[in-house]
Amino acid sequence: MIRIYRWDQASGCGRFLQLSELPTTIQEACAEQVVWWIDLENPTTEEEARIYREFLPIHPLTIEDITRIRRLPDDGQPHLPKVEEFRDYLFVITNPIPLGSTVDALEQPMQPTQLSAVLTRHVLITHHYMPLEAITSVVRYLERHDEQGERGPDYLFHLILDVQVDGYAPLLDRIVDELETIEESIYERTMASLLNRLLQVKRRILGLRKTLILEREVLARLNRGEFQLVDAREVVYYRNVYDHLVRYTELIESGREMVTDLMQSHMTAISNRLNEIMKVLAMISTVVLPMTLVAGIYGMNFEHMPELHWTVGYPLALSMMATLGIGSFVFFRWKKWI
Repeated sequence: MIRIYRWDQASGCGRFLQLSELPTTIQEACAEQVVWWIDLENPTTEEEARIYREFLPIHPLTIEDITRIRRLPDDGQPHLPKVEEFRDYLFVITNPIPLGSTVDALEQPMQPTQLSAVLTRHVLITHHYMPLEAITSVVRYLERHDEQGERGPDYLFHLILDVQVDGYAPLLDRIVDELETIEESIYERTMASLLNRLLQVKRRILGLRKTLILEREVLARLNRGEFQLVDAREVVYYRNVYDHLVRYTELIESGREMVTDLMQSHMTAISNRLNEIMKVLAMISTVVLPMTLVAGIYGMNFEHMPELHWTVGYPLALSMMATLGIGSFVFFRWKKWI
């Protein structure tokens, strides 16, 4: 599916167009003072060829990066975030959260995705194989405020990045809530399921941490004014997005430290519980040992054992065992060992 948004200076407004209304080449499209945003959502190879070969020819290496998920289905991993400047365009890759993944943030593995953007002076082309909240949100925003296209492709791309970065907040909140729940449960009970939950959260945190760190580097380059295609007046907006991403990166770092501490606490709790169990077993063994000694002595049944024929021998032996057992228990309580 291809969405096309066009703003032109003559009318002072923007609107969404059909694919048939898109000019054949970028030279025809930018003959006047206009701004284009072309979004490709799960496009066919023909649609990709129409945009990236006919409308705006780009470098073959850029096309390889854009189509990585489709070209390497067995790998299934998106390209890591990066930004590259070519002679005619700026190429950016980010890894946004797929639509609906926040709900199942911890219950199911997050399906990786990739958002690729090609930015020129008058055209922004975005490409993704999965529905994205950032794209849907900006489409709704432009339907209400069509005149915002006047700010240019760099401003439209900032809007997409802003929604994308803010999309990390609900997922990070879910992770923090889950860690707090696990922390409360660790000292109440230690189970294998808790360790499995911790490992699951740890994998999610490490994956997010890698993505956030790389995207932070991309936004750091965009907000430094390093690229001519990002206008100076828009740099401040990119800086605002960068600040949000820095906070989320710090939060994910805190989560990584917290999950490591919780795993150590979990192992400590297991060790303490095991020590308590061993102490109880040792106490029971120590209490029973004197009684076992008495029973062993009078269970030998030697012929000349003087107590063998005593009338009170059996109750006496029982009394001795009870006295030794109770005495050992009272001694342990007096020492506060139990």
